[in-house]
Amino acid sequence: MWLADAAAGRFLDAIIDNIPVAIFVKDARDLRFLLVNKAAEEQMGCNRRDMVGRTNEELLPAAEAAAYTDIDLEVLRSGEMHVGDQNFDTDKGRRLLHTRTILVREAGEPRYLIGLSEDITDRRANEARIVHLAHHDALTDLPNRLVLLDRLAEALVVQRRHGGAVGVLCIDLDHFKDVNDGLGHAAGDSVLKEVARRLRDCVRGQDLISRHGGDEFTVLQPLLDSAEEARRLAERIIATLSDPFRLHEQDVVIGASVGISVAPQDGVSAEMLLRHADMALYRAKADGRGAARFFEAEMDARVQARRKLERDLRAAFALGELELHYQPLLVASDPRITGFEALLRWRHSERGFISPAEFIPVAEEIGLIAPITEWVLAKACAEAANWPSGVRIAVNLSPAHFRKQNPAFAVAQALAESGLAPDRLEVEITESVLLSDSAANIAMLHQIRALGVRIVMDDFGTGYSSLSYLRSFPFDKIKIDRSFVTELGESPQCAAIVRAVTSLGASLGITTTAEGVETTEQWERLRAEGCQELQGFLFSRPVPPEQARLLLSTPFSAALRQRRA
Repeated sequence: MWLADAAAGRFLDAIIDNIPVAIFVKDARDLRFLLVNKAAEEQMGCNRRDMVGRTNEELLPAAEAAAYTDIDLEVLRSGEMHVGDQNFDTDKGRRLLHTRTILVREAGEPRYLIGLSEDITDRRANEARIVHLAHHDALTDLPNRLVLLDRLAEALVVQRRHGGAVGVLCIDLDHFKDVNDGLGHAAGDSVLKEVARRLRDCVRGQDLISRHGGDEFTVLQPLLDSAEEARRLAERIIATLSDPFRLHEQDVVIGASVGISVAPQDGVSAEMLLRHADMALYRAKADGRGAARFFEAEMDARVQARRKLERDLRAAFALGELELHYQPLLVASDPRITGFEALLRWRHSERGFISPAEFIPVAEEIGLIAPITEWVLAKACAEAANWPSGVRIAVNLSPAHFRKQNPAFAVAQALAESGLAPDRLEVEITESVLLSDSAANIAMLHQIRALGVRIVMDDFGTGYSSLSYLRSFPFDKIKIDRSFVTELGESPQCAAIVRAVTSLGASLGITTTAEGVETTEQWERLRAEGCQELQGFLFSRPVPPEQARLLLSTPFSAALRQRRA
């Protein structure tokens, strides 16, 4: 049903009045306001009775009035709609308005100007905030990697045109993990924010600091005269980040390592410079941390070799190319085999045997150590299940395995699948397992011990708190490190240490095993000192499983007596 004219007019007035966009209608002949809605009143900060019949110049400051009148006149001249953003002072402060001005004609002649005005101040602020967050680290408000790559690319263009140098410094905090683990992530966040503040104090106005997550920061130095400026900045950064950080009413020292690359000699692209600076950082950390290192060409070759080693190790494990060799452990008083230690070996197709000292750290760093350890446990237990019932098997557990996985589950699974009696399995750990998150790891060792498995501390005497761990966990065996055995006949101090360890083991009911026995003289000295078990090349090198089975029937006593004679 059609509304009557009066009702239709009231209906349209109500609709226009409640539209949330400010609406202004002006007479095209004299530019006086004819109609405004509620949103227009709120935007202008005055009542419509005070607006209708007046012009821009009568209502607005001179500069704003002139700007809006120019828009009106341009629309009248061109007949085209005008769209634009205008700043406007209100009682809420300066606002940004998105405006559209439309010409309405009657009988071909200009009759009305309709203005639509929307306050977009908050929307633009939110959009700017989103853009800022997309390009900045939320915690420190430093630019992120995207900004760094853009600015670095720009700096390289300038360098190519005008000469000079561009420096890139990769920064890594040396002991930040200790802060997170010991004091919590909130404390770690406080440190990162303070690091960002200190870095800002170190750099020039044109330098760019960025954070890439974790405790990694980068500084871009455009417009350098020489690499010496990058070295001086690195030294300032190391010095300022070595000063204590005040956290929870205590001073915490972390320090930093810095890797430096400089264009053009170290690269001509952003990605290459960042990669080379990261290589230099790796060298700085390997050299003991708290240092700065420039990129050197041979670093790239070492990194490529390291990456190849990682790929080859992954492939070797996936293809079943890793091997287990077994080195016997013998009773010291009458050399006969009590067990074997399972030792991982890798026969590389090009390089031959690769030392475990080279590939085990790689396996730990790339997260491969846990599946490798589980394979070793399963393989060693299955092999030992075929030996005489009194012969044990010892398997090393990496500290990284404790951090990444549940070794108790892997031990239980290996025992169940092999059928090996739990008391025939010995798990060897180093002190570093207990240095990190000791409470959790001691609890894990108790779980393994509850399975009936024997727990051995390897390399005893090389750490700084071994005695405290003997009190906190009931080890079944301690292995005297080979460094003490090697100097047994030459160093009175080593002899005293061996004597003290064997006496301590005897008093606590803990078996003592000496590693690295290579001469009959060492064997006799160790036996005289009360060492109960021996391991070393004097008896056998680590051998493949078929040779290990043959050793079980080898009369070591006769062979050694013959060797002494």
